Amino acid sequence: MYIIVGVWGGPNRVYAAFKFFLYTLLGSLLTLVAIIYLYQKAGHSFDIRTWHQLPLSLNAQIMLFVAFLMAFAVKVPMWPVHTWLPDAHVEAPTGGSVVLAAIMLKLGAYGFLRFSLPIAPDASHYLSGMMITLSLIAVIYIGLVALVQRDMKKLVAYSSIAHMGFVTLGFFVFNAMAVQGAIVQMISHGFVSAAMFLCIGVLYDRVHSREIADYGGVVNTMPKFAALFVLFSMANCGLPATSGFVGEFMVILGAVKFDFWIGMLAATASIFGAAYSLWMVKRVIFGAITHDHVAKLSDLNKREFLMLGVLAIAVIAMGLYPAPFTDAMQVSVADLLQHVATSKIAP
Repeated sequence: MYIIVGVWGGPNRVYAAFKFFLYTLLGSLLTLVAIIYLYQKAGHSFDIRTWHQLPLSLNAQIMLFVAFLMAFAVKVPMWPVHTWLPDAHVEAPTGGSVVLAAIMLKLGAYGFLRFSLPIAPDASHYLSGMMITLSLIAVIYIGLVALVQRDMKKLVAYSSIAHMGFVTLGFFVFNAMAVQGAIVQMISHGFVSAAMFLCIGVLYDRVHSREIADYGGVVNTMPKFAALFVLFSMANCGLPATSGFVGEFMVILGAVKFDFWIGMLAATASIFGAAYSLWMVKRVIFGAITHDHVAKLSDLNKREFLMLGVLAIAVIAMGLYPAPFTDAMQVSVADLLQHVATSKIAP
């Protein structure tokens, strides 16, 4: 990703690439220390299942949790270590943005599931209030930040941070509905954010601008593109029957079971998501043609239509019938929650 952004990115690509590299490196150094510590404690073993069973004192668990958090929070990214993401997205080429949003952000969330929760279960409960607070700040505050963006890519980048806030929130309310919803949200976000960045890439290829003000009335010249862009924007704000709805709704239901007010605060994200997504669609897609270059736009070619069409099918199919995903993860989630509920504090 460093090379993709630094070599093929936009005008500020070097700044964005170095910022991305430094955040990732500095966060990961503490995680390396934690892994070396676990290797020693497990009798010189890198077997993760052995690490899951280690009896550790609460202080040791907290130190390990914080060490892992440094890397995973940067990668998700969680507030306040999220500032590298908008820069990296804006400067990255379209393909780089798709890989970054659809695949790389999920590594941080996967890390919480695979390392933080099972290795330090008592610390996870002890620090859950902090994690929930940071997740709610990401969901609400970053949603408001997305509202004022003028660059389409920056808007979608900030919306990614808000959506990943749902994922971390779901993990730390410790019930099956919320954890399953968080994993569904991870998969859905991979489809929806990839599609949004591809759509913005389609417009950028034609106009060489990502500024919302440079568009208006795109539906008049690109009807196929407009239909798909509106679908993905609706999925981005959690419209029922799209994949974006399923994960968010499950996390909100799980959060309400845990604490009504946390669930209510999380649900406000649906309002902000609708606000920034619909406002962008209104200004870019609908209305009269406001610029000469918009009047000359050509609609999707076969390659673009195929790529976006496949993602559209995935978004709708997952929204209408999420059972294959939730059924596959049910046993694993139940096992994880049972493991996390069992104290691993050393006697």
